[in-house]
Amino acid sequence: MHQRLHPAVSYAGIALLVGLALSVSGARDTVQSAGAPASFELAKIQLEQNSTDGDYEIVVEVMGGDEGLAKLTVVAPNGRKVVDLAGRDTLGLGMRQFRFETPEPKDRRSLQAAYPAGTYVFSGTTSSGATLHARATLSHQLPAASAVVQPAAGAKGVATRGVVLSWKPVAGVAAYSVYVEQEELDQSVTAKLPGTATSFVVPDGFLLPNTEYTVGVGTVMKSGNASVVETKFTTAAK
Repeated sequence: MHQRLHPAVSYAGIALLVGLALSVSGARDTVQSAGAPASFELAKIQLEQNSTDGDYEIVVEVMGGDEGLAKLTVVAPNGRKVVDLAGRDTLGLGMRQFRFETPEPKDRRSLQAAYPAGTYVFSGTTSSGATLHARATLSHQLPAASAVVQPAAGAKGVATRGVVLSWKPVAGVAAYSVYVEQEELDQSVTAKLPGTATSFVVPDGFLLPNTEYTVGVGTVMKSGNASVVETKFTTAAK
């Protein structure tokens, strides 16, 4: 899928096959009494589809707080562990933040059957031995996809400055995630915009002449679930 649905943030994480077809609210438990587990600073799982390619993936993000995590598990409603990690950090620092992405299958039905809707439980242990806990609710619902209007799909000779991306609005979405990337050069610009937005100005100086770029526009629900469409355009020569 390769879409960049999240603003450019540095993640200390690894890719792991964690299962599929989870969408999550990202709700956190609160500390109810002394000695009770604290909340993760971030515990999120979301389902994303690339409407252009017709595939799906799960993105999981976990942050342990100020300390690094020595252990992490995520348990599905049927009791199956979809994430089970234990660190071997001899310095005792652990790993503070993870980002996992599954492969990108096209068979949504079988994946949803394998990962039923319900509550997924996040549990962790920090490098000092403190425990963390969170719950997230699975939904298989995906938002309707948008469509890129400008630049037109396959457009040639696009200017390198003053470029405005635009897309068709979709009712009821919480936000749009927009990106422009050049994968071979490992360059990208991303933005998360409110659900009322219909355009984005590409920063001057980002686009190079005579270069092909991929544009992605994702419709994002409150749960974080997203549907992405992609097109390509090529900039004008000098």
